[in-house]
Amino acid sequence: MLALRLPPELEKRLDDLARKTGRTKSFYAREALIEHIDDLEDLYLAQRRVEENGPRVPLDAMIEKYGLGTDDET
Repeated sequence: MLALRLPPELEKRLDDLARKTGRTKSFYAREALIEHIDDLEDLYLAQRRVEENGPRVPLDAMIEKYGLGTDDET
């Protein structure tokens, strides 16, 4: 079970959407989480790695290593 407080404007938008579509607010909250949880996890992981001061790889090296940006692109 999850309970959360939303800013009034967002709560109103969610209420309106649920009413107009016949779906529940929980349905849309669940859909939003499903849609964005991967991005949030990736962001957290990236921030943690930056904080750990791990080795960095220059973009040019990655492009060269994986053959990106070659003239083969059309």
